[in-house]
Amino acid sequence: MISCQEAAVICNKAQYREAKFLEILRLKFHILMCKTCSKYTKKNTKLTTLCEQARLNALSEKDKLDMKEKLYPKSKQE
Repeated sequence: MISCQEAAVICNKAQYREAKFLEILRLKFHILMCKTCSKYTKKNTKLTTLCEQARLNALSEKDKLDMKEKLYPKSKQE
């Protein structure tokens, strides 16, 4: 059986669809035996669902660089 720490790592990987099939099976088996990890997995799944529903957007790298240049002009840096 995997440890709770390993279960948390697999749970996080599964959240981003990076977990392999065997890892997910090991996680599900662990969850059957461990109430704490079961609660953690449910909360993690709920968080993922809420983030997807919120349709969060991030700035592009170009937009980030443009914003930095506006906040910190080169004349101030020198």
